[in-house]
This record gives sequence, C-alpha cells and structure tokens, in this order.
Amino acid sequence: MTGTSEQNAASARVPALNWQDAHRTQIQLRYGDLDAMGHVNNARYAEFLEVARLALAAELGIELAGRSVLARLELDYVRDIRPGQQVLIETLVERTGRTSWTSVSRILADGVPCAFSRSVVVRVDDQGRPEPLPEDLKGQVSPWLVRA
Repeated sequence: MTGTSEQNAASARVPALNWQDAHRTQIQLRYGDLDAMGHVNNARYAEFLEVARLALAAELGIELAGRSVLARLELDYVRDIRPGQQVLIETLVERTGRTSWTSVSRILADGVPCAFSRSVVVRVDDQGRPEPLPEDLKGQVSPWLVRA
C-alpha cells in the first residue's frame, strides 16, 4: 500500500466521528519507545493515551491523578508508528455517567490513523470507592463530546 490507499485502509478501521472537534495532544517520541523491530512498542500506545487523558483533564480543570482509576481500556491497533513521525492523539468524550466517563481516541502518525481506543475512567474517593463526578463535568466536556 502507498500514500492515499494506505490512509484509506487505516481510516476504515477507525470510526468516523466528529474528530474535527477532538481535544489534541502532541506526543514526543523517544528512543526508548521503540522495540527491536524499529517501531513504537505496542505497550507505549497505552502510555500515550494516558498522557492525552491527563492533558484533557488538566484542560478541564479536573484532577485525575490520585482521584481516578482507569477501569477499562480497549485498544485496536491499525498500523505501526515509526521513528521520526509526528504523533498526535485526538480525544472525544463518548459519555459521562454518575461516577465514570468514557473517552474515545485515535492515535495518528503523520496524519494517518494508527490506533483507536476507548477508555473508562472512574472517579474514586480516598478509600478507592467510586464517587460522583463533579456536577459541572458534563458542561465542561461539551466541546469534546461525540456527536451523532
């Protein structure tokens, strides 16, 4: 595959959502992100998604570190990421519940989708028990909501 046909094949495996509205996080690749095959190790994708979730939470003004736990992570790999590529994570909020929120993200390398993920984050109290999300969270995430 080359150029446009490669982009089309990769894009077909990532849901067509309102990505133009997504929160964007640039990822700086490091030598340590690579594996023996010369591409980004698949475990690093989860770390990149964590960076993006924390960046979104910081922009929303909510504290995730120490107050939330990742309850679920789905990750579909579409194609590999190579050194020298520009990596960007686009994140949308799929839903907010009483104690959790679900986000969807796509990882792009040089503008081509490389992975799609769905994450569920649960807000917890000091004992690690689920607690209600902040009342104003739904309003705060509205710019980044998945729209039909």
